[in-house]
Amino acid sequence: MSSRVRIEVPEDSGFGLAHLPYCVFRPLGGEPRVGARLDDSVIDLAVALDDPMFARSSLNAFMTQGPQCWREVRERVRTAAEAELPAAAVHSVSAVRLELPVEIGDYVDFYASLDHATTMGELLRPNGEALLPNWRHLPVGYHGRAGTVVVSGTEITRPSGQYRTDSGAPDFGPSRRLDIEAELGFLVGAGSPLGSPVRTADFDAHVFGVALVNDWSARDIQGWEGQPLGPFLGKSFATTLSAWVTPLDALSAARIPLPAQEPRPLPYLGGDLWGLDIEVRIDWNGQRVSAPPFDRMYWSPAQLLAHMTVNGASTRTGDLFASGTVSGPAREQRGSLMEMSRGGSEPIDLNGVRRTFLEDGDEVSISAVAPAAGGGTLSLGEVRGRIAG
Repeated sequence: MSSRVRIEVPEDSGFGLAHLPYCVFRPLGGEPRVGARLDDSVIDLAVALDDPMFARSSLNAFMTQGPQCWREVRERVRTAAEAELPAAAVHSVSAVRLELPVEIGDYVDFYASLDHATTMGELLRPNGEALLPNWRHLPVGYHGRAGTVVVSGTEITRPSGQYRTDSGAPDFGPSRRLDIEAELGFLVGAGSPLGSPVRTADFDAHVFGVALVNDWSARDIQGWEGQPLGPFLGKSFATTLSAWVTPLDALSAARIPLPAQEPRPLPYLGGDLWGLDIEVRIDWNGQRVSAPPFDRMYWSPAQLLAHMTVNGASTRTGDLFASGTVSGPAREQRGSLMEMSRGGSEPIDLNGVRRTFLEDGDEVSISAVAPAAGGGTLSLGEVRGRIAG
């Protein structure tokens, strides 16, 4: 008879039965598998559920099944996790290698924080209006580069490109103003066909879950190339995604009313809208430097998806769209170093040293917590990256 084990979960665990985030992991000497996290253990779902759909190197095959399957599997996982599991299905988180959980289809990044947009507008247009005329009418966004989305823990190579010098002429070299952007990413499970916009009311039928994102930014490269178009080389070199994907259902207790939107958006952006009560945390070389509040985000997740598809653009399993930088009004709530340091003019005290942007060898970790169903909190894990050098 095969041995069985029970995972004991402390009451204060951010990875309890109310959470059970998904991942793709590689056991020592083994092939990639889909897992679910319970406290400090990863449950091999192919073994625990006796289902070959999870003996794969990504979540895509599961995600494409749609919301009824997502709910059924989540209940099966919870039932299995409450009982004794086959020992072969249980691995310590510290003993496995975590992989990119999803094969990314397309990547879209938004600009959904009013606080972030206002601060950046003040920095970039000190003698003009902080917000451009369209900002309160639509969720501003751009298409990123899906091929450079990497899993948490991947080392980041400092990008090179053109940037403007004091003379006004460009030079070429490694970015000297390398930055972070703390964001929340949304992963499409069930896609939508070309020519069929997704309504705000249908968000839950298409979005599988969320994961933390760090959208690294080279501010000097971005500032020179982004005239008159938007982000390109200053953004496309790397975007880091957490290894942990929190199912949308696990965030039911985190849904809150959306802040007031004035003027009222056009009808396709209306509906029964909600935000998320999530507190993001940023650590730079081990020091907490900010705690951005996601509950202040101006545009809702459903509005982002509705706007992204209103022109008839299709979505596919594995598409990632991110919130844009999560920020608050105070310095200790801002989600990028550009904001925290006011464009480099107000250095940050980092372990006794005055700093502005990232240097080689720096490491940034972004984490987050949210209310859990039934009380307590759940952890969205972390998204971590170190600058090579």
